[in-house]
Amino acid sequence: MLFLRLLLFVVSFGFLGTAVAIVLYDLYLAFELNRILRLGERAPKDVAAEQTAGTPGEKAPLADTAAGTPPSGTGAPVTARAARPAFYLPPRSAGPRRAIRWSAAAKFVVLAALSSLLGKSILVVPDGFAAVRVSQISGVRPGTLYAGTHLLVPLVQRAQLFDIREKVYSTAASENPRDKGLEILTVEAREGLSVGLAVTVRYRLDPRHLDYVDANLPQPIEDEIVAPVVTSTFRDLAPNYIVRDVFSTKRDEFKQRATQAITARLGEDQIIVKEVLLRKVLLPEQYQQGLQGLLLKEQEDDQVTVDQSIEQKKVRIAESQAEAQKVRQIKRAEGDARTRVLMAQAESDSMQYTLPLKQKQIEQSKLEAEARKQTTIEDADAAAQARVKNAEAEAQAKVIDTKAEQQRRTLLAQTQNEETVRGAEAAAQAKVIDGKAEKERQDLLADAEANEIRLTAQAGAEKMQLEASALKVNPMLVQLTVAQRLSDKVQIMMVPTDGKFFFTNDVLKSAQAFPGLNDPPMRVGGKQ
Repeated sequence: MLFLRLLLFVVSFGFLGTAVAIVLYDLYLAFELNRILRLGERAPKDVAAEQTAGTPGEKAPLADTAAGTPPSGTGAPVTARAARPAFYLPPRSAGPRRAIRWSAAAKFVVLAALSSLLGKSILVVPDGFAAVRVSQISGVRPGTLYAGTHLLVPLVQRAQLFDIREKVYSTAASENPRDKGLEILTVEAREGLSVGLAVTVRYRLDPRHLDYVDANLPQPIEDEIVAPVVTSTFRDLAPNYIVRDVFSTKRDEFKQRATQAITARLGEDQIIVKEVLLRKVLLPEQYQQGLQGLLLKEQEDDQVTVDQSIEQKKVRIAESQAEAQKVRQIKRAEGDARTRVLMAQAESDSMQYTLPLKQKQIEQSKLEAEARKQTTIEDADAAAQARVKNAEAEAQAKVIDTKAEQQRRTLLAQTQNEETVRGAEAAAQAKVIDGKAEKERQDLLADAEANEIRLTAQAGAEKMQLEASALKVNPMLVQLTVAQRLSDKVQIMMVPTDGKFFFTNDVLKSAQAFPGLNDPPMRVGGKQ
């Protein structure tokens, strides 16, 4: 709504500017047209004046020709129609020569007025504020307009805004740079001394009765109502208390009474008081000095009283300690005497009962010995019986264990015999199977060797046939074949011709003496 209100005001100013622009533009065109027309009316008059004065030479006939007059000597009169130039316009009647668009401008002005009135009829109350309607006819209207958008009757009603947030009114107890701008509040106590008070009052306007506030209370409320009420209340209450009560003993009471009075007086004016704080009480300088001296005297008096009471307590403590020591000694002596009497009586009494007690003890010892003897005999019998039973149980257990061991051994022997038989049968079967497999393997190997010999013989025969046929064609292949076959067996060494002392001569001679010594052994089957 705030944007709509602003838009309406902008539109109204736009319409008003358009109307003014139209009027100014038409006036400008009208003035320009009048100026052009005035220039056109002045031109013929200037030409006629030149014709009347005449010009020497050849300019006069030219002027006459331009003016439309006959040449010299004709004697024909010059008429006004013939003297007008070709661009001359006849004068019009009096008044503007271009119409001003007043109707269009008036329409735009009306639209601007309507837009402005619509914008003024929209009221936007911001947060923390409230408003009341004030009519130009009937005055303040009842009811409060809270934060939001409201409608007003333009040109008849207006809105008065009020800040309904909490406000603070404060006073200072003395002149202080930090409290600059605050009113200094001083009150008179019962003794006639001036006391400075630093007070803070939190208050706010009652939004339900803003019509009453606007119609009856002066503005601004803080300066005209709150400040006088607060200062007058404290100044009225202060004479009922002495200075000492204000700053110490009855300070809370003084503040409570002031709070009640301020709340009641401002509540009549529809002002809600939240809190009244008494921040500081500033005493007169002379009173402060006297009070400090009095406090020092009171402290000294209190100190002397305390010291005196301490000494008195020490004396009392010493007296009580002496009395307690005396009583303890008497009690100790009485206790020792009673103890000795009691011990003597106990000894005499004990002598009377000693012999019967000894006899009873001897008899009791005899009875205990007989009881121990009987108990020992019974324990021996029970132990013998237990040993017999244990022997019987052990014999039975041994018999049972022997039988179990025999059964176990029998079962183990049977199991081992069965396993041995099964193992022998399995071994015999395995041997039979191995024999059959070995026989089959040997047969296969023999067949393979026979096939290999057969194929080798056939290949050798074919090779010999091929070599024989090749040798027939080319006898030089004999030497090549021999060289190829001896290439991996014969090694050639270069030795000097006169090396009779060379160490390999004997080796070579031995190799030549035994030519078959270095031949490889023959394999079974005829293969090398």
